[in-house]
Amino acid sequence: MDTYSLLRELADSWVLLTLVLFFVGSCLFALRPGSRPLHRDAAESIFRNETRPADPGQKEAE
Repeated sequence: MDTYSLLRELADSWVLLTLVLFFVGSCLFALRPGSRPLHRDAAESIFRNETRPADPGQKEAE
């Protein structure tokens, strides 16, 4: 068996299975019970220190 055939057989079976299990595990990790507060905190973090809208005439801080 040449190298190409061996690597193709490996990729068609075990590597595909590993990637599918990694994807499913990532989805389950993101959707696990109790992670909602963490996701909400991450989504709202850009607004954490905002006290008022930016002044339209003011230049950006350098």
